[in-house]
Amino acid sequence: MKPRIENKSGFIGKVLGMIPAATIACGIGSASAITIPASTQDETHASQTSEQHLVVAGGCFWGVQAVFQHLKGVKTAISGYAGGTADTAKYDVVSGGNTGHAEAVQITYDPSQITLGQILQVFFSVAHNPTELNYQGPDHGTQYRSAIFFSTPEQKVIAEKYIAQLDAAKVFDAPIATKLEPLTQFYPAESYHQDYARLNPMNPYIMINDAPKVRALKKEFPDWYVEK
Repeated sequence: MKPRIENKSGFIGKVLGMIPAATIACGIGSASAITIPASTQDETHASQTSEQHLVVAGGCFWGVQAVFQHLKGVKTAISGYAGGTADTAKYDVVSGGNTGHAEAVQITYDPSQITLGQILQVFFSVAHNPTELNYQGPDHGTQYRSAIFFSTPEQKVIAEKYIAQLDAAKVFDAPIATKLEPLTQFYPAESYHQDYARLNPMNPYIMINDAPKVRALKKEFPDWYVEK
């Protein structure tokens, strides 16, 4: 299970004391990105500006939020909880791993600038490792599962077919573990979780686990990367 916020720096600080920081950053940066093909089925680019929403989960929401905040066409990326009920949508409760919630991010995007398939391409390639079941890196528990919370039939079909496409092409060394779950409700996380990676760039947890994801986005998708 992910260490509580007050313990993360101490835990990771011990790791940083044993391994050169540059080595860690380079190693994780190269491991956290993999080149994958575009989805063969996608929504069409809208002819005019509008808003669509997608909720995804892929480990600690700090890093996932940070990636999508730098993606072209994304208006907002909000950290929160999905999969459980309102009364348990609290960080200290979700951290127990028994609420049904996943740490998730609600992405609001403009389909005239970026499509659902392109968002999923980023999700599967740089935002997290989709082959890890109920954990991401150092964080373990069902609250860190890989999931796409679909809110329309089209989202479900596009995600299903993309997962099947990537598995058939054996893009990853293991089958994709991402679950498709119907979105019942998204609950924004506490204010101190919002923009956490941006506001705490020197936090060792962010430096090791999340900053490399943003660098991977810039490297793998330079035309989609937006500096903020």
